[in-house]
Amino acid sequence: MTPKEAVNFAKENNARMVDIKFLDFIGTWQHFTIPVSQFDEALFEDGLGFDGSSIRGWAPIHASDMIVIPDPTTAVMDPFMETPTLSLTCNVFDPITKEPYSRDPRYIAQKAEAYLKSTGIGDEIYFGPEPEFFIFDGIRYNSNTSESSFYHIESDEGIWNTGRDEGPNLGYKPKHKEGYFPTPPTDSQQDLRSEMSLIMEQVGIEVECQHHEVATAGQAEIDMKFDTLLNMADKLKWFKYIVKNVARRWNKTVTFMPKPVFNDNGTGMHVHQSIWKDGKPLFAGDKYGGMSEMAMHYIGGILKHTRALNAFTNPTTNSYKRLVPGFEAPINLAYSSRNRSASVRIPMYSASPKSKRIEVRFPDPSCNGYLAFAAMMMAGLDGIQNKIDPGAPLDKNIYGLAPEELAKIPSASGSLEEALEALRDDHDFLLKGDVFTKDVVDKWIEYKMENEVNPVKLRPTPHEFFMYYDC
Repeated sequence: MTPKEAVNFAKENNARMVDIKFLDFIGTWQHFTIPVSQFDEALFEDGLGFDGSSIRGWAPIHASDMIVIPDPTTAVMDPFMETPTLSLTCNVFDPITKEPYSRDPRYIAQKAEAYLKSTGIGDEIYFGPEPEFFIFDGIRYNSNTSESSFYHIESDEGIWNTGRDEGPNLGYKPKHKEGYFPTPPTDSQQDLRSEMSLIMEQVGIEVECQHHEVATAGQAEIDMKFDTLLNMADKLKWFKYIVKNVARRWNKTVTFMPKPVFNDNGTGMHVHQSIWKDGKPLFAGDKYGGMSEMAMHYIGGILKHTRALNAFTNPTTNSYKRLVPGFEAPINLAYSSRNRSASVRIPMYSASPKSKRIEVRFPDPSCNGYLAFAAMMMAGLDGIQNKIDPGAPLDKNIYGLAPEELAKIPSASGSLEEALEALRDDHDFLLKGDVFTKDVVDKWIEYKMENEVNPVKLRPTPHEFFMYYDC
């Protein structure tokens, strides 16, 4: 869609307002809204100004003026606004130089796509994330400065509520680790997920499947059809926006926290990836699992850089409540065709060359998709460029291995702090083609340490009182 077509699209749909969406550094959508009377083709050239100093991880106060310029190809009617509203996703620019802002995640994703083409390795990379999430009936939490902290999950599906007086309690609550694919009434959220899926289709997201996930308390998954890096990162933002807003319509709440429920499965986001050139898939071949030598080297790059990638693919302290050794988590730095405890899996559902892809299993949906997808691509390309051998596949049951054998298998980062230290030591592969800049890497580490790692370190938790109060 061109600027002219976007303006006409607004008129055809009787839009009265235009919503301007852009990303902060961490990856959360921000927005402001203008009347359609202020919307014309010049906006796609001149942009709109705003104060960048108030956005997380962005410009200092002495250089805070910025502009957003809409991408006309992202024009779509917002499905939730009562007033007909056109939505546009924007890129961020410096108002003086008119250069793209280096900390804009969307710009980093665009540079990643351009870098792939510049290498001659391929002209398109496809991503197919599988975001999981929890649908709760309510959430209460507090973390006061000194005297108290708590969280309380309210879930009609929670197995812990089988004894609650619900006037009457009808049961049908998925047990721990038994929530995968039950039919209604045990799966009480079928219609809710269907509504989410249908609204996704309204904004151009092709949905392949929706279902209840393994955990109790309303764990869910909706799968989108794969798309190119930037398009899929855009769609992931719409995915979260739609899921949360539909849940709110139903008086429910959604979280993409990787591990909100103790003693049950966490929330991951397996990410399928493949490179194409001239309309042909490049990951199909005669190597292990029907993969090509290029695909094996791509896997080698992912495994080599996993601990640094974790800083972007698993960017919260809560991420590492999911990535815990010994609990079937995908932390083992190895690949396999069927072993889901490996960090990289080669799906075997189809022999078609077009279906040949790798599945990176350690990411979670708390990530900034633009940065996570770009970083994984850069690691994979480093593997291809340097012909990195991924080693032997992990096709055995690791839970039956002796401790000394298990110790030989390297692991993903064990904490956000570990991941950030790994990124500090291993980021040259991200700087190729100026896709990530040193400033972006340094700011990411600084922001995460100061705003997330250290605040969590400083606070006692309720379980520490349980363990140590009487010491």
